[in-house]
Amino acid sequence: MQAELLIHAQWVLPADPQDRVLTDHALAIADGRILALAPGAEADTAIQARQTLHLPGHVLIPGLINAHTHSPMTLMRGLADDLPLMTWLNDHIWPAERRWVDPDFVAAGTRLAVLEMLRSGTTCFNDMYFHPEVTATVAAEAGMRAMVGMIVLDFPTGFAEDADDYLRKGLQLHEHFRNHGLICTAFAPHSPYAVSDAPLSRVRTLADELEVQVHIHLQETHDEVVQSLRDHGERPLARLDRLGLVGPGLIAVHMTQVEEAEIARLAEAGAHVVHCPQSNLKLASGFCPVARLLGAGVNVALGTDGAASNNDLDMLGELRAAALLGKGVAGSASAVPARAALRMATIDAARALGLDQETGSLEPGKAADLVALDLGDPDTQPVYQPLSQLVYAASRCQVRHVWVAGRQLVRDGIALTLDRDAIVNQARAWGARIVAADRHGARPKGLQWDRDT
Repeated sequence: MQAELLIHAQWVLPADPQDRVLTDHALAIADGRILALAPGAEADTAIQARQTLHLPGHVLIPGLINAHTHSPMTLMRGLADDLPLMTWLNDHIWPAERRWVDPDFVAAGTRLAVLEMLRSGTTCFNDMYFHPEVTATVAAEAGMRAMVGMIVLDFPTGFAEDADDYLRKGLQLHEHFRNHGLICTAFAPHSPYAVSDAPLSRVRTLADELEVQVHIHLQETHDEVVQSLRDHGERPLARLDRLGLVGPGLIAVHMTQVEEAEIARLAEAGAHVVHCPQSNLKLASGFCPVARLLGAGVNVALGTDGAASNNDLDMLGELRAAALLGKGVAGSASAVPARAALRMATIDAARALGLDQETGSLEPGKAADLVALDLGDPDTQPVYQPLSQLVYAASRCQVRHVWVAGRQLVRDGIALTLDRDAIVNQARAWGARIVAADRHGARPKGLQWDRDT
């Protein structure tokens, strides 16, 4: 067999159906896809490669998938910390967005987010934000895989006037990227409390016609459930179910407020849940019952949420948080084991996005989206079980190499397709503008800045 690249690694965690942990194996890449995964000696004999890379002490894993984020909000990292969700949104984030969000803001924020994600081993992200065509373009230019949201809201913003306008622009986005190799789309109604029945019903019809997923914040807080009962006489999930949105295409984000009957319904419908442990903890939104969801057969993926509420886009950190929090919530040290956590950030996330035939595991025929981490660092020695070390001890600083569709995007920790210094300088400039406006009396209601910031 002929290959462009043959990678020898001390360990390989393919996230395949057998959840194998392989030692001294090699992975071959040809035409952007995984050609073979075999013991190292066997691969050397059977495969002729133009380039061979030896990575002793490294573990090779599928590229991590961030199943829920708002990438441009990286420019709002730390803008309004330590506040409840609705106060954070109503008094700080949404007013700041009304003032600042435009295509230039989205481009700068997405570049910063893509740089951070690639350098920490994320090869694909599922985004929900304004001007999604800009986010898609930035991701594609960097060589990163992305699902971009056709956002829907009832109220006007600088991006769209009303629900019909959002849907019109979303359909244009879908048409523009529908044959793209790295970019796909999903409908992204923000939440049940921000979108009324008529546009949600339209989303269901269009999602069925286009065969795309529906990505939505759902039952994130207790107050959201109380509001839905008051305004609609039913819980948010029941309302979506009445509108025909609960099915295999549903990507329900957060789900911290879940009853047993709702877990059973999600499992029956084949719907997906995205768990964002660090954001939920920071906003005190509640605890997603991951162990119960998994036990019922619900597919669970992992996401960071936006950097304004996390405050990073580090999926390795999210792996650890999900595993540890899952044990604490379940009251069992064996709940949400390392194996499950890795799957939630790889193959199960790909399944939630409808991309599991393309990415999410290291199997022949799939896109060569992969990450090599150096476990030779003192912080991850000795290595008894590479999977456990990855989840419970490794950090994003140990990400050395990243490939998407066989193209190397990070080498020795350095991003190859992005200008780090230019991106950082641009982010600083945006931060200075936001601070200056705030100091001149243009601050969102209630936002306080330290005089010396």
